[in-house]
Order: sequence, then C-alpha cells, then structure tokens
Amino acid sequence: MPSDLQLKAMNTIHRALLTISFGRLGWRAGGMPVLELTTTGRKSGQPRTVMLTSPVQEGDAIVIVASRGGDDHHPAWFLNLRDHPDVEVAFAGKPKRSMQARVASPEERAALWPRVTVGYKGYANYQTKTDREIPLVLLEPADGTRA
Repeated sequence: MPSDLQLKAMNTIHRALLTISFGRLGWRAGGMPVLELTTTGRKSGQPRTVMLTSPVQEGDAIVIVASRGGDDHHPAWFLNLRDHPDVEVAFAGKPKRSMQARVASPEERAALWPRVTVGYKGYANYQTKTDREIPLVLLEPADGTRA
C-alpha cells in the first residue's frame, strides 16, 4: 500500500504537471478523467485538496473510489467528505464548482461497481487486498446545475 508520504508526493507531482503545462496535461490518468477534490478537514477545519480519478460518470454525478490502493484504512479525503459533504470539484480541467458528496447506497454500489472495474481493472484488485468494502462516492452538483 502507498504510504501517506508517497500519496502526497504523487499529488504534488500531479499538480506540478498541471501547472507547468498550463493545464494542458494531467487531466487524464489511467484512461480516466482526473478531478481535483477539495474537502474540509474533519479535525482541522482547513481545506484539503487531492487529485483523484473518476472511472464512471453517472448522469450529473461524478463517481470516485475510496480505494487507497486496497489499504485497510479509508483515505483521509473520504473521512473528510463523510463528515463534511460540501466539497469543491474541478473536473477534467473545468473551473471549480460546489458539489455535494455522498456515499453510494448498497444498491447504487452494486450497480456501479462492475462499471467501475471495467473503467479501471485495478479497483477489482484493490478490493481483493482488503476486508473493507471499498466505498464509491457520488459527487453531485450542489446548485442543481449539470456537472
């Protein structure tokens, strides 16, 4: 499993690539669109930003996977949005917008998981590495407009 330091380093490198390419590179990874998710720290109350991929978009919702590479612990960003579901999302290079995060219901997850693993086969492998059920999160427009 990647360490916190490795994850932070990957995010820093990813942001640097976006910056030096003036946003022309870095909005796709592993065949998936990339998003920048800003949550509110559950302990600090401070903004926390992370780069993630979205293997599936469902209507106006952007689906993200709280896999942390198959680690037995949820990623910090997931714990943050679970406690503070108001988030900001810059998706595929578009400007940031306010969104609401929610964990997919068991029925939604059952329907989405096969699509997620087709989008990126690594997610199925991550699930085999942990006993926790890897949550799927839906990011939905907070203002009722289309993503």
